[in-house]
Amino acid sequence: MKTKTKQGPLRFPLSLLYYGNSYYIERIADLEAVLKKKPRQLQIDMMGEGEIPADWALLIRSILLERSPKTQLITNARSSLQNSSMLVWLLGDRRQIREDARIFLRRAEVPEDERANKVWKEGDLRRSREEPELDPDEADYAKVLRLINEFIPVKELVGRIIEVPVLRQFGLVDSERFDDLLATLLSRQKGSVANSAADSKQKPVRVKSATSQPEQSGK
Repeated sequence: MKTKTKQGPLRFPLSLLYYGNSYYIERIADLEAVLKKKPRQLQIDMMGEGEIPADWALLIRSILLERSPKTQLITNARSSLQNSSMLVWLLGDRRQIREDARIFLRRAEVPEDERANKVWKEGDLRRSREEPELDPDEADYAKVLRLINEFIPVKELVGRIIEVPVLRQFGLVDSERFDDLLATLLSRQKGSVANSAADSKQKPVRVKSATSQPEQSGK
């Protein structure tokens, strides 16, 4: 008799690179092709020493937001995350991260008077001719920080190393190791209850009659 095995999520590796335009072009095409199949679960495994550039992170976000409602997205950070990479990780319906991984968000390189109000908020960026213009890449990163601010207080955490316990405080982490441990404990408890029930059925209970009297020895 054949037994049906539970199918796991479709895995989609995504490397974190400092300079990888050609790589991200290919992966974007692959991601769109995968999402067209409307998988039940899609797990994006993020790994590498670099980071996803802000513009690519925003593009990936727009594609993932258009996925089928039937597709559950799992984002799994197997490496520490920097800057715009965190935005992609936050898009998961379930988020997993290596227990000793860390997250770092740098400040956007914008003029000092722009940081407090326009790093994570839309606003008018009009400047006088004497003032320097904003770098387009930094403008993209500023938008990334604004989107990340919908999940965590960027203003308080930017420029700091963010550990996994902090992410748990904000309810952002779905710890794979903790889930596996909890599932193991629950299965053991169910097994213990089942065994106890089986033992109670197998062992007959001898009830002593209230009217019975002890046998007397021969006279």
